[in-house]
Amino acid sequence: MDYREAGVDVEAGRAFVDRIGSMVKSTHRSGVLGGFGGFSGFFSVPEGLKEPIMVSGTDGVGTKLKLAHNLDRHDTVGIDLVAMCVNDVLTSGAEPLFFLDYLATGKLNPEQLAAVVAGIVDGCKQAGCALLGGETAEMPGFYQAGEYDLAGFCVGIVEKSKLLDGSRVTVGDVAIGLASSGVHSNGFSLVRKIAGDLGFDWHSQPEKLGGKSLGEVLLTPTTIYVKPVLEALKSGLDIHGMAHITGGGLPENLPRCLAAHQSIKIDTNSWPNLPIFEWIAEAGQVATVDMFHTFNMGIGFVLLMSQRDAKQAVKWFASQNLPAFEIGQVIDGEGQLVMAD
Repeated sequence: MDYREAGVDVEAGRAFVDRIGSMVKSTHRSGVLGGFGGFSGFFSVPEGLKEPIMVSGTDGVGTKLKLAHNLDRHDTVGIDLVAMCVNDVLTSGAEPLFFLDYLATGKLNPEQLAAVVAGIVDGCKQAGCALLGGETAEMPGFYQAGEYDLAGFCVGIVEKSKLLDGSRVTVGDVAIGLASSGVHSNGFSLVRKIAGDLGFDWHSQPEKLGGKSLGEVLLTPTTIYVKPVLEALKSGLDIHGMAHITGGGLPENLPRCLAAHQSIKIDTNSWPNLPIFEWIAEAGQVATVDMFHTFNMGIGFVLLMSQRDAKQAVKWFASQNLPAFEIGQVIDGEGQLVMAD
């Protein structure tokens, strides 16, 4: 017997790495050292920083991958993977520098996984970071046929004096919510249960979705906020804190960027609801409180900033084709989110 008979095709693995090499290299930016295919990647620390702070993050895509498998569409989940990591790193005010991925499957399917990598490359370009390396693991017997799993890892950098860690947030700061593109990459276990229990086909077109299929809308990739937010910081907007709205929604994520003895009050009618969330709530008879604790509800990223810059910030993000809304204000408290409607 040999390794191939055990289910691992080493030659196919080498061919796959060769195939994606040019895509990976297309993401390289200043700071990348060395070539592609080594045991590790190299990146030089950017010049001009007095006290550079490295910021890291890791995440996956969750059960959204099940939907990609069901629809045999794999070109968007790679964007999701990058977005979940770089948006987290961004909340510290850091610029993402490089990204690494881990891709595991039962049997290597070059066409399928090349589409995944193409999405990762797209996400890295949107975030301005280099795809510095990764790992593709063929694990026969561990995953079902045609399925794979993803994990991502990102490293960014920020000047220590510009690090956002909650200490700058003050009572009276305004919360500016940046629009999400939809469900992003959280809450899919509930979405899949609703669809499965009620017998919905991913190709069905609920009236609320305006002619788009359920699968098409749900596979819309997570918005990457890196470039517009970094440009906002460079423009001088007085941003004190940031939150990436992922699992747990606004109630769990927004208080994470507050200082001690602070809470935040939001007006849930201050931004438009998205049709996909209306469909989920109605189809699954999901209570409003559970919707907010599970989904982003149309707000994917939040900035906390001084009142004097709030209206300017809304206009600035609108000029970047990114809808923004004044959704609330920091108040005295002990880390709670207070929702008013």
